[in-house]
Amino acid sequence: MNFKVLTLSAVASTLLVTGCTVNPYTGEKQASKAATIGGVSAAVCGALGSRKNRETALKYAAICGLAGAGVGVYMDTQEAKLRQELEGTGVRVQRNGDQLKLIMPGNITFASGRSEIQSSFYSVLDSVSKVLKEFDDTDLLVGGHTDSTGKLDMNMELSRARAQSVADYLASRGVARDRLVARGYGPNMPIADNSTDAGRQANRRVELDLVPREH
Repeated sequence: MNFKVLTLSAVASTLLVTGCTVNPYTGEKQASKAATIGGVSAAVCGALGSRKNRETALKYAAICGLAGAGVGVYMDTQEAKLRQELEGTGVRVQRNGDQLKLIMPGNITFASGRSEIQSSFYSVLDSVSKVLKEFDDTDLLVGGHTDSTGKLDMNMELSRARAQSVADYLASRGVARDRLVARGYGPNMPIADNSTDAGRQANRRVELDLVPREH
């Protein structure tokens, strides 16, 4: 077996191993269908790149393995890393199909009525940035939200400014600007009852939506 074949076999095997799931009924590890397809795709596509050199072969195998395994596997892995990095920070991670949402409560991100990120929250956003740079095949919508108290125009401006502050910080930590869009929604998209203190606090938030990039 020559070096090129060994390289392709190693890449395909890696994809198969890392794509294993645990059967909830038997407790045994098994290769998921997505991982199996991804491994085959990696071997085939890697063969195309192997005509040039080893580095190209690995690149082709990785890209095509991702395509074969599907967007779901990519987002699964990203979700797992985000949950690990954000455990205990107060930031919630939600999954909806192939989309991820990070919910950042306003009380831990900003001072009351301010749009400057609190310095104590920098390390959390640094952790988010680290994962976003590793998984750069997603577009990011940063949305600012407020409760319904106060004037609408002031709430709209505050929500826009807070969303932009988060987007600017992520960009300063190396997340590509062309992946980031910041929008302010004011009180127009509540997730809780604005008639209670707890509800208003929940509504004051910044959300980061991660959506797979279209190619």
